[in-house]
Amino acid sequence: MTEYQLRDYKLKEGEIDSFIEEWRTKVVPLRNKLGFRIVNSWLSRENNRFVWVVAWEGTTSFKEAEEKYFASPERAALKPDPARHIEKADTIMVDSLVH
Repeated sequence: MTEYQLRDYKLKEGEIDSFIEEWRTKVVPLRNKLGFRIVNSWLSRENNRFVWVVAWEGTTSFKEAEEKYFASPERAALKPDPARHIEKADTIMVDSLVH
């Protein structure tokens, strides 16, 4: 079964371009390497908002895979941490209604 997580970020003023570059070149490749799939992403420059959906389909739960991702040496090596551009982050698990 595929699990989906919606990640909604309020980015710090003036840091959108830096965040997007680091997300594209560091976060996305690492998520893919560790078995996640980026479903899609959206940006609202007007509101400093970045929203993306990440999917997991594996033998463990999304929660376990996420914990492994954040504990991985590869994630720890992302210096500086792209999360420094995020003012506020909300995450929720969601179900896909379109197949």
